[in-house]
Amino acid sequence: MLRSSRLITPILAAAVLAACSSGPDAEVAYVERPAETIYGDALRSMDRRQYRLAAAQFDEVERQHPYSEWARRSMLMAAFANYQGQQYEEAISDAQRFISLHPGNRSAAYAYYLIAICYFEQIMDVGRDQQTTAQAMEALEQVVRRFPDSRYATDARLKIDMTRDHLAGKEMDVGRWYLRRDYHLAAINRFRNVIEEYGTTSHVPEALHRLVESYVALGVDGEARQVAAVLGHNFPGSEWYQNSYDLLTREGITLDQVIENEDPSYFDRAWRRLFG
Repeated sequence: MLRSSRLITPILAAAVLAACSSGPDAEVAYVERPAETIYGDALRSMDRRQYRLAAAQFDEVERQHPYSEWARRSMLMAAFANYQGQQYEEAISDAQRFISLHPGNRSAAYAYYLIAICYFEQIMDVGRDQQTTAQAMEALEQVVRRFPDSRYATDARLKIDMTRDHLAGKEMDVGRWYLRRDYHLAAINRFRNVIEEYGTTSHVPEALHRLVESYVALGVDGEARQVAAVLGHNFPGSEWYQNSYDLLTREGITLDQVIENEDPSYFDRAWRRLFG
């Protein structure tokens, strides 16, 4: 019995403490601490890569000292901690709130950039839905538009090129799918879109070749010849031009004379006629 009572006593004590802490005066346990103390704890959590804890601690600075300079700093640091912990939705929400409350602050540029990076790092492979890719593009372009001379804009421009290439890759993926199933008109629309909307990406030579394939399949030899000529003029050493040349040769469609005899303005006119 004595041993049993020794076990029961701490259990009862714990139950009493739990009842007290859940009563109407539970909030009395709140203890305010200096903002710089909580902020320092959060930074140490960041150093230990405890990003969720750090984000919660930065939030606590704002909760306890909502109108202080520390609160403003902590709001953006919470966004950064969530980004480091790959909690992208929370990071975006924190950064957007910072922008709404402090739109003219010099750190607003970083907040916009952080939102863009959060979307950029979530870009999926080209075989999946590209909504996040489109959001990344919009956010990156906003950084460049709002802060064109900032270091964030410099990096954003590079990532815009990568994002555009990704979107073009998605169009190519869909176009190839149509082409394999002989939906040639649908395929042509996709490949033309790559050339017209993403003309500076690495996918343009293949898009031109796929157009040649589509036009040959439809029996539109004149269009196939012109697209192949444009491909050969702009990307003469490309494997895609060689593929187009070989395809036209097999089909008995001559191309050498077009490439050799036409003046350069011919190719400019052909490009404008084909792609606007």
